[in-house]
Parts: sequence; structure tokens; C-alpha cells
Amino acid sequence: MKQGIAFFCCYIFFQTSWLIQYKPLKESIADGALIYDEFCVQCHLGKGEGVSGINPPLSKSDYLFDDIDRSISNIKYGLSGPIIVNDEEYNGVMLNNGLDDEEIADVMNYILNSWGNKSDEIITKERVAKISE
Repeated sequence: MKQGIAFFCCYIFFQTSWLIQYKPLKESIADGALIYDEFCVQCHLGKGEGVSGINPPLSKSDYLFDDIDRSISNIKYGLSGPIIVNDEEYNGVMLNNGLDDEEIADVMNYILNSWGNKSDEIITKERVAKISE
């Protein structure tokens, strides 16, 4: 009986610590929508369609999904120079907007699950923290 209670307490502890450590995807996406509207919508527009030849699309973007860690790095550190997105070249500058790791995770979860995009991955602040330039 004591072992059962101890096992139950450990189970509750680990479940609770997971919830504290990782925000549910639905909440992350909602927070990411607010961040997107504040920092990203000016260039990538309301439905992630971008502007042909100027600002790349995020909706159905091969560049985004080919290397998600590279996309996280672009948000975290900024991006300049030529890139190819959906067979079109873009050569602009995206500044580092000073977002923290959790904000980057949230906006990535939003982008990866909006405008027809769908990802099985959940981006966490811990994953973002591990990404370097």
C-alpha cells in the first residue's frame, strides 16, 4: 500500500512538473498569434502570404518546413542575404526583434499551425534556447 501511494505521488509530481515546464500547444499558438500581430504581420502580412520578391511567405513555405531549427534561428538572430522560398528568391533583411525564447517558441507554434500549415512538432523554449547562430 505504501508503495502504491509513493508511486501515485511520484506520478502526480512528474505530471505537474511537465505542465509547469511546457505550455499546452493551444495556449502557445494563442500567445504566438499576439506576437505575430505585433512583430511579423507588417512584412509577412495577415495570412502569412508575404510580398512576392520582397518578404517571403510563411504560409505553405518550403523554407520554413525544410529546416525548422534554421527558421527558429532566423527569428532569434535575424536574417540577411539571399534565400529561396517556394522557388522564388528573396534577398532582404529580417531584424532580430529581441524576442525571448518562449516568445519565439510561441510564434513558431503559431506559424507552423496557421494558414494551412500543420506541424506535429511542438516548439518549446528549451529547444529555442539550444539554437545558436
